[in-house]
Amino acid sequence: MEKEEVSKLWSIYKKFKPHLLMFSAQLGYTVLYFITEASFNHGMNPHVYVTYRHILGGILILPFAYFLERKQRPKLTVALLLEIFILSLFGVGLTLNTYFASLKYTSPTFVASMVNTIASLTFVIAVTIRLEDLDLRNPRGIAKVAGTLVSLAGVMMMTLYKGQIMRSLGHPLIHIPGKTSIHKDSWLKGSILTVSSCITWSIFYIMQALTLKRYPAQLSLTAWMSFVGGAQSAVFTVITQHKREAWIIGFNIDLWSTIYGGVVCSSIIIFIQLWCTVEKGPVFVTVFNPISTILVAILAYFIFGEKLSTGSVIGAIIVIVGLYLLLWGKEGDAKVHIKPEDQSSVSHEDNKTVKISSAEKNVYVLNCEP
Repeated sequence: MEKEEVSKLWSIYKKFKPHLLMFSAQLGYTVLYFITEASFNHGMNPHVYVTYRHILGGILILPFAYFLERKQRPKLTVALLLEIFILSLFGVGLTLNTYFASLKYTSPTFVASMVNTIASLTFVIAVTIRLEDLDLRNPRGIAKVAGTLVSLAGVMMMTLYKGQIMRSLGHPLIHIPGKTSIHKDSWLKGSILTVSSCITWSIFYIMQALTLKRYPAQLSLTAWMSFVGGAQSAVFTVITQHKREAWIIGFNIDLWSTIYGGVVCSSIIIFIQLWCTVEKGPVFVTVFNPISTILVAILAYFIFGEKLSTGSVIGAIIVIVGLYLLLWGKEGDAKVHIKPEDQSSVSHEDNKTVKISSAEKNVYVLNCEP
């Protein structure tokens, strides 16, 4: 009887393993927002953080990419290196520098909510360049358009309308050092930076889909982008930051936030998302993105004592509704149809190949998180 119970528990675990992993990934991103905000308030330069984090992430991913994809990597050419350079600029160098800089002027709740708009912006760009099919005679096609418009409406509300400040329930359980009230001008500056980063992030996902066709080694490409993006961020930091002290990290929150970002977010979560994409497809991965938004809002209000505005809360809800409309519309795109007569001849390894092909076709909707 005990063996049967263990067997049942094991089968349940295997069934829900991707769900548990993706929920854990969103928990990891939730912690990221607060630990980086605390680090920036402590005085760490966001551009130095991006540089150190991605160099560390690249070092950790490199051995896995080297051994696991030894036979999969194509030969590097000058044209491909240039493409990786531009891809790294949009994926790391430009995007994440503006993204994390915006966290200094806004709040974790706002930034986490805005991430959900990347799928909608990517869809708009994909349709414009005809990488995405749009059939308005199909309910799913209508859902794609409706979801995009609803998400963008939520963004406009969060950016332009703050509304009344929700009353705090008491003293925060955890205080983030250096946290002060955000001025209206700073909020607008931060909003512009966040929106800009989401636009460039969307361009990155489109480019990533095209680059993966010529360089289909995902781990190796991630390692390349980490090193090249980290180098780009270093050059940008040297130009904008002339103080040598900015590069020095003490044994404090700055060190822990860098290690956390490099080890957990740029390495472990990347592995989780790649595995879940192969097993369940890209739509499954993106469905979990709003979880971090909800968790950040709950923690920010109840634990860290962050002041939430009604405009931000309503706007975030609208963005999430729009995201799920878009994902429902795209769900049909990620399905792979196999004829019944061919199903028996497909081996376990072939099934995985089919899933990977499905993921690569819609790869631009992957991992809309920092």
